Amino acid sequence: MADAVKIAFHPDGIMVAITKILPLKQVSGDTKHSRLYVRIAASVREVGLIEPLVIYPKGGKNGQYSLLDGHIRLEILKDMGQTEVFCLVATEDEAYTYNHKVSVVSPIQEHFMILKAIENGVSEERLAKALAVDVSSIRQKRDLLNGICPEAVEVLKDKQAPSRDGLRLLRRVKPMRQIEMAQLMAAASNYSAAYAKLLLAATPADQLVEGELPAEVRQIKPEDLARMERELNSLGRDLKMREETYGKNMLHLVMVTAYLRKLLGNTAVAKHLSNHHCELASQIRQIIESTTLSNPI
Repeated sequence: MADAVKIAFHPDGIMVAITKILPLKQVSGDTKHSRLYVRIAASVREVGLIEPLVIYPKGGKNGQYSLLDGHIRLEILKDMGQTEVFCLVATEDEAYTYNHKVSVVSPIQEHFMILKAIENGVSEERLAKALAVDVSSIRQKRDLLNGICPEAVEVLKDKQAPSRDGLRLLRRVKPMRQIEMAQLMAAASNYSAAYAKLLLAATPADQLVEGELPAEVRQIKPEDLARMERELNSLGRDLKMREETYGKNMLHLVMVTAYLRKLLGNTAVAKHLSNHHCELASQIRQIIESTTLSNPI
C-alpha cells in the first residue's frame, strides 16, 4: 500500500499579528505599481482576504513566523492598517509548493467565473470594483464566448486560450471550422491571435460566416502565409519542448536558490565572501533576489 500523502499545512489556521510575520522578500516599488498589485488590493478592500497567508514558525524567535506565501497580500494589509491576519501554518519550511505550483486562470475560465458571480447576484459594478477594471471590461469578459460553439469552447476551456481578438476571429467561421481551429491551436500549443489569423486565412470560403475573409486577413500574401505557417510550427515545437523541461528546471533553480540563501545565512561564510570575493557575494545575492519567490502574491 502506498504511503499516505503528508498534509502541507495544519488544518486549523490561526490569527497572527502582522508584526510577527517576517517576509522572505520585500515587495518592490515597481510591483506596487503593477496591474496585479492594484487588482489584488482592490479585491482585498472589496471582499476581504480570500486566500490565507502561509507561514512557518521560526523556532526560538519570540513567536515569529517566516512568510512562505502571500507577500503582496501582506503588503496590502499593512497599507490598509491591519494589525493581524488569518494564516495557515505550513508543516515544512519550503516555499516551492506555494509559489511555483500556481494554476493560472484562463480567459475562458475567467468568463465562466464572472457568469457564475452574476448568476449569484453579484452586480457587474461590484465585480468591476473588486477587480479594479471598468464595467465595460466586465461586460466584454461576460460576452467573451458569444458566437463560439460549445465544442470549440470545450477544447479551449482549460488552455491559455486566444485573447479577445483571437476569439473574435473564431467567430468569423462556422462551428465545424471553429472546432478544427481550436484543435489545431491545442495541437500546436499556440493560442495567439496571430495564429488564429493564420488559420482563418487558410479557411475555405464556404466555411466563413460572411462568405469572405476580413480585410485584415485578405492582405496576407500566399508566400507570407506559407512563411508564417512554417515559423509558427517551429515556434510551437520549441514552446512544447520548453514546457516539458520548465517544471524540472524551475525545481532545480528553487533548490539552488534555497542552498545559496542558507549559505549566506552562515555568518562566517558571508564574512569570508565579503572580504575576499566581494563580486561573487554580490552575484549570489542578485541570484537570490531575482529568483526567490518570483511570484510573490
